[in-house]
Amino acid sequence: MTSHTRPIGVFDSGIGGLTVLKHLTKVMPDEHFIYLGDTARVPYGNRSADTVRTYAQECARFLAHHNVKMMVVACNTVSAVALDTIEHYLTTLGGTHNRTSVIGVIDPAARAAVSTSVSGRIGVIGTRATIASDAYAIAMRRISNGKELSIHSRACPLFVPLVEEGWTDTRATRLIAEEYLRPLIAQEIDTLVLGCTHYPVLTPLLNELMPNVALVDCGACTAVEAAHIVDAQQSEGLHRTNIDLYVTDITPAFGMLARQFLGMPVDDPVRVTLDPAHFETSL
Repeated sequence: MTSHTRPIGVFDSGIGGLTVLKHLTKVMPDEHFIYLGDTARVPYGNRSADTVRTYAQECARFLAHHNVKMMVVACNTVSAVALDTIEHYLTTLGGTHNRTSVIGVIDPAARAAVSTSVSGRIGVIGTRATIASDAYAIAMRRISNGKELSIHSRACPLFVPLVEEGWTDTRATRLIAEEYLRPLIAQEIDTLVLGCTHYPVLTPLLNELMPNVALVDCGACTAVEAAHIVDAQQSEGLHRTNIDLYVTDITPAFGMLARQFLGMPVDDPVRVTLDPAHFETSL
């Protein structure tokens, strides 16, 4: 398999990363994508950092087995604590895996937020683990180039189950969103980073509640940067979008949520195990 026809791997702790995959297929419509959702162990957000690193390496092993040319880490939690673990693991594999690009969702969104904000007053919402890591604030300050920033973070743990329940515009969701966003509105932010792959589904409601605030979708930002990397590698693509979906557990609501997150019909996913014994002899 030549480098330009090797697939692009995408993984997440569940199915929220399909919102990232949606953007990837838009900016790279000729590519072959392999998506892995670790639905049997979701969420990662309440796991220890060591456990997240272990899970991340197992997901990376699965994608490396498929000889991907790039790994897009669509999970904010993994992006916050385990990108270096994945990069080190690929280095130990050697061969073509040494040249596999790894991109997370935090740095691209951080760059977009700093560039977008006029006042420097930026809000970040995400899961408890992502907010506790302070990864977005650290990334934004690192790339601020001296721009004065006032960063305000807020964990919004109830947004994920509300989205997965399909309650994207109910009275309950609206009340919870108002409660979560009130401190950020009080800080007069002009830019809000959606630091969880589920949150873009709530964009219409967030725009209504914060009409003068620019929303930064971490998935959209990541897709643009991933496309630039692939272009630099002179990818010729397949001249058609091809998506293979894998999950570690198939939940009853998967089909409905996958169609909602991707915005298109999808084939049934293949259930897989991440047991290292299945891969260690073939990499």
